[in-house]
Amino acid sequence: MRKRLIVSAAAGALSLLLAVPASAADFQPGAAGAGDPYYPTYGNGGYRVSHYDIRLKYQPATDELEGTTTILATATQDLSRFNLDFGLNVSEVRVNGRPATFATSGEQELEITPARPLPKGAQATVVVRYKGVPSTVKKYGFTAWLRTPDGAVAAGEPESAWWWFPSNDHPSDKATFDVSVLVPDGNQVISNGVLTGTSSQAGWTRYTWRENKPQATYLATLAVGKFDITTDTTPSGLPVYNAYSKDLGDNADAAKASVERTGELVDWLSGIFGAYPFSSVGGYVPNVPTGFALETQTRVFYSPRQFARGANTSVVVHELAHQWYGDSVSLSRWSDIWLNEGFARYAQFLWSEHEDEGTAQQLADYVYASHPADDPFWTVKPGDPGADKQFDGAVYDRGAVAIQALRNKVGDDKFFQILKGWPTERKYGNATIPEFQAYAEKVSGQKLGDLFTTWLFTASKPAVGPVAAGAPAASLAPGAKALVEPKSWKKIQESNSVHEAH
Repeated sequence: MRKRLIVSAAAGALSLLLAVPASAADFQPGAAGAGDPYYPTYGNGGYRVSHYDIRLKYQPATDELEGTTTILATATQDLSRFNLDFGLNVSEVRVNGRPATFATSGEQELEITPARPLPKGAQATVVVRYKGVPSTVKKYGFTAWLRTPDGAVAAGEPESAWWWFPSNDHPSDKATFDVSVLVPDGNQVISNGVLTGTSSQAGWTRYTWRENKPQATYLATLAVGKFDITTDTTPSGLPVYNAYSKDLGDNADAAKASVERTGELVDWLSGIFGAYPFSSVGGYVPNVPTGFALETQTRVFYSPRQFARGANTSVVVHELAHQWYGDSVSLSRWSDIWLNEGFARYAQFLWSEHEDEGTAQQLADYVYASHPADDPFWTVKPGDPGADKQFDGAVYDRGAVAIQALRNKVGDDKFFQILKGWPTERKYGNATIPEFQAYAEKVSGQKLGDLFTTWLFTASKPAVGPVAAGAPAASLAPGAKALVEPKSWKKIQESNSVHEAH
């Protein structure tokens, strides 16, 4: 056990008395939440995870999932007990090879008491064995486990991990992942990163995936079913892996016409945001009834409904932009959601500009003019929208207009330095909006507090829109812009679907 030095003052000087083991009183339970103001019980305290090794066996016919997850973690305090976030039935837990006692509480808390407490800085190997039918499990009245005609999908924001692996489920604690899944022959498994191998035995096939860069738990995804797979490389040599359910019906061609442009689009985005931060890229379109898309790391989830009105490269741009803004640089708390959604929406504005379907300025003007001052749209603060408005359209659209206002304020040269420099400097980490503001001020050499307050933290319509540099005085008047819908607007709005599973 780790030793502690105990010192005392004697005759005006410190003298070393003795070294003794930390007492039982020094060890305390880790917090049952990560301290997020929006979701106080999500995540946990007392430790940090470095790696998840997830080994599963899944039967699509019955939705039965059996698994063993091994977690590599480090104690950040003297730890007598710690929690994981999980919803399935657990049969055994071991910590550093020894059986641990465990209990459940709340909606998703798995409380683990190791046989020996963990001193601060100690490494821990946590093994959890479990089994269940995920589609029957509801937490807070919903499920993020989506059944399909031939299998299932795990994808949801801000939570989806609880239904298939135990975790410290908060984006502030990112880790690398190995996901290995055994399924009946004829089925395939899609997950994050790179497919490192497959093997078959006695009517079952195992698929093994690896994501070797830090990943937030909600960005981990799993899909089992029957897929048409395409593989390629981008012009720059990045591996591309896309998958489409075999029963997408009328949406199949539009989905492929969109998602198959992933390689082209990620290379285009690399010119704006810097080098792509991961070792592979792609997307998958399962046959699910939901309408949203989600930036699951390296392997984007798309609902087929995203393509119900035809091909939509704009939504692909949005989700790929998240690979920099949201996945590589992740939010520190859910109130920082603008750092994800505002920039992904603005990438759509830039794509519109690239395609000559409306400049980013025209789109920003259109958003500003479309919503009168008494529209509830303006009561949502993109910089702190609240948990109930976290995925409100204003976070996306007003959030993107805020970025155009920043562009106009600092000028294109500094603006594009910021867009590329931020995800380069903060690669694989976490960040807050105040940290982004400080970075933008450092690069631009300007004070930006008033701009951020006006566009992100004020629950009313700004008196003046995002005025371009050199604009005529008449454009400063509220509502002076003509309400002309840019050609790209409908496709941008088609990508508007709430990320949440519930």
